[in-house]
Amino acid sequence: MNTNRQSRLRIGILSFAHGHANSYAFELEQRDDVVIAGIWDADPERGAEMARRFDTIYYRSKDILLGDELDGVIIASENVHHRSLVEAAASAGVKAILCEKPLATTVPDAESMIRYCSDRGVKLATSFPCRYAPSFRSMREKVLAGEIGEILAIRGTNRGSMPGGWFVDTSLSGGGAIMDHTVHVADLMWLLLGQEAVSVYAESGNQFHHQSWDDTGLLTLTYADGVFATIDTSWCRPKGFPTSGDVTLQIIGTRGVLDLDLFGQKLVHYNDASQSDCFYWGSSLDKDMIDDFLLLCEGGSAPYLATGEDGLRAGAITSAAYAAVLLNDPVNVDAGVEQRVPAYSL
Repeated sequence: MNTNRQSRLRIGILSFAHGHANSYAFELEQRDDVVIAGIWDADPERGAEMARRFDTIYYRSKDILLGDELDGVIIASENVHHRSLVEAAASAGVKAILCEKPLATTVPDAESMIRYCSDRGVKLATSFPCRYAPSFRSMREKVLAGEIGEILAIRGTNRGSMPGGWFVDTSLSGGGAIMDHTVHVADLMWLLLGQEAVSVYAESGNQFHHQSWDDTGLLTLTYADGVFATIDTSWCRPKGFPTSGDVTLQIIGTRGVLDLDLFGQKLVHYNDASQSDCFYWGSSLDKDMIDDFLLLCEGGSAPYLATGEDGLRAGAITSAAYAAVLLNDPVNVDAGVEQRVPAYSL
């Protein structure tokens, strides 16, 4: 562990509750100009284990870690704790914060986080690594160049296997599959269309796992110019599915069609084990995102990195979707709806 504070960016990590924290820490570890200054986790055993793995210090107090001259903070806690941890980090005077998606479980929380960071001059970023995929960036370039003409419709998916743990405890996650898998694809659609969704209709169910939370979701988004899009958020893949989601997009245009499989650069070995072997040779999306985040920590700019506002925009679609499920009717995204997650009978 290098403690040279003058030559290296000092990044703290708050919580390894979300598995993505492991990848972020790995990417930080590869950089000669960065040191993981410390880890805090509400689970002391997990926090200590991660500190050993990444050769740093486990702090039992997040306030002590945040007071240790950090340049930036990465937050990967359970969803409902994002707001309190972001605001604690912003109060400590760090330059930048990267918060795991969804930015917050409600629109008011996301708005408060953005306002709190802005008032203190702290740059808030949302973890949307999918926008860094070379295949998606190529798709967006073709769309912006007009190669498929006027967009008429988009079909998107982010299906995966049920993650278990706190993800299915709605008091910690804020929701089920719709909460977990909507925002990535909603963000990609924003980058493709450059406009916000006007209304959302959604249906959900619990037919795969028959628990009280939603394990399936299908959203239909309508945009002001008449474009409509769908997002399948279902936890419908078996345990051996090699990625947390599949993330696909199909864009229908007046002069062509674009099909995207975001995680397509891989060789998968399916076998009788509970987890299949998956060998990637494509770009590391997390690396590119972390590189941009470190630019913020240095006081620079990273225009392609998702902002807090990007996280709010995608989260508003999630909130509207849950409201639409309960009302069985389309809901305006900007209507300030109260989000209530359906509870299914067992």
